[in-house]
Amino acid sequence: MLQRLQRRFVGLYVALLHSERSPKTRTQDWLAARTGVAQVVLGTRLAVFTPMPKLQLVIVDEEHVISFKQQDRLRYSARDVAVWRGWKWGCPVILGTATPALETLHNALTGRYTHLKLSQRTGVAGSPKLNLIDTRNVPVQGGLTPALIKLLRDNIAFGHQSLLLLNRRGYAPVVMCYACGWIAGCDHCDARLTLHAGANELWCHHCGHKLPYPVCCPKCSSHKLKSVGQGTQRLEQTLAKLFGDVGIVRIDSDSTRGSGSLDSILKDAATGKYAILLGTQMLAKGHHLPGITLVGIIDVDQGLYGSDFRASERMAQLIIQAAGRAGRVSIPGQMVLQTRNPDHPLLQTLIRHGYTAFANLALQEREQATLPPFTALALLRAEATTLDLADEFLKQARNLAVVSAPNIEFWGPAPAAMVKRAGYHRSNLLMQALSRKTLQTFLRNFAAILRSLPASSKIRWALDVDPQEVS
Repeated sequence: MLQRLQRRFVGLYVALLHSERSPKTRTQDWLAARTGVAQVVLGTRLAVFTPMPKLQLVIVDEEHVISFKQQDRLRYSARDVAVWRGWKWGCPVILGTATPALETLHNALTGRYTHLKLSQRTGVAGSPKLNLIDTRNVPVQGGLTPALIKLLRDNIAFGHQSLLLLNRRGYAPVVMCYACGWIAGCDHCDARLTLHAGANELWCHHCGHKLPYPVCCPKCSSHKLKSVGQGTQRLEQTLAKLFGDVGIVRIDSDSTRGSGSLDSILKDAATGKYAILLGTQMLAKGHHLPGITLVGIIDVDQGLYGSDFRASERMAQLIIQAAGRAGRVSIPGQMVLQTRNPDHPLLQTLIRHGYTAFANLALQEREQATLPPFTALALLRAEATTLDLADEFLKQARNLAVVSAPNIEFWGPAPAAMVKRAGYHRSNLLMQALSRKTLQTFLRNFAAILRSLPASSKIRWALDVDPQEVS
């Protein structure tokens, strides 16, 4: 993005603000923005707070992305802060995306935002064709169906590039004993440990706990330990066996830990060095790789049945964003989705009618279920050394609040989807109001009530307004 801006606007001072830069260079650019020397600030979500004396335009690219919401410590939505800054300064704010968040789309449909639509893609290529591959009763090889393997072979033969997405890093998500049924789990979380083949370790992707791969089963001492399921490392291994004579690269948070490593890989990919790129969803967002004409999602079912009411929205956005990587120049692209649920309404709506039709249908469902954006939510999260302590704090908070908040609906306390994480037991209290103003008025007094509770000093708690994850 920085290079594009500098090529388009020669001599422009762009302040670049993100965590991979050194404190010294970040401070220099921040001061340049504050004094007006830098005409443009380019950065991640924290850059939204950068002072600019001549602010005239705010752009939020890919506004639907969940990472714009800070989920811990100081909780804020960079997208919402950007909208507020534009209102405060009286300047336009552009929220750009091919898959708008339902809240943003609702604001556009109700006239609160101006809705501008791009009617065609850049370049001469049309929209990629979406197809489903039914994986039921089909032999798979490392997660790949024969149909997808053939598509990959054909694409390689034509000299084109392919992109495969599997939102599960590591080698295998489960290690189990075939003798007694033991499954490797984290001692600190209600989660299974993931096998990482390079280090030959078991990792918890939630708290960071690591263990060496066991020599034998810790429960029955059997040596019949098996890794089950596919991660990006195992998929890379399978592809190397099938297509060992072509360039293959894996892109996930494990393979791109080094500073500048992702940029280096993407530059090589843009030159055609790799015939197959595989990775997690980080590979689906915003990268311009003109040689890619085939995109495949290995297991689309992961996002179809999530416990969070936003799960289907997120999956639809991932599918459309990933499809946008295919056929970005003159050669038509296609996308294939491997699924055991080819008749799922979400998939059928997306394939036949596109994201707009899905979003309109999802908004109707949200309205019928009285969920955001038609209501306002806040979540009180409590973490304690025992679940009883967390629940007791939330019960006290709810009982005090109910008396003075007749227009607020309370749900819970209820255990979080993952009750134990990093040694703490977690419980949630969900609060819902028909209007944002009603909820905000209530929360101003509610925060003071929470601080006065005797149990508040024994646990960790946080109020999350507009929670992006309610499970």
